[in-house]
Amino acid sequence: MATKKFIELQDYTDEQLVSELEQTETNLGKLRFDHTLKGLENPLRLREARKDVARLKTEIRRREISNMTSEQLAERTKKIARRRNNR
Repeated sequence: MATKKFIELQDYTDEQLVSELEQTETNLGKLRFDHTLKGLENPLRLREARKDVARLKTEIRRREISNMTSEQLAERTKKIARRRNNR
């Protein structure tokens, strides 16, 4: 089931996604720093920030893949198959 945050991300433009990713990564770095120095009142904020970064990166990558040409998709499929065979 899609979360509310994921649905909201689909409405963002590419520039908004990149901007939001930069802000979220900066915020995550600050949270980690604060947690290391003095501890956070709610350490679960770290988890939420990590998940937000992952959601943003996933949406950016999903858009990249959807914009690929058929040749690029075929090459991608070959690479994935090679990785699976090398395990």
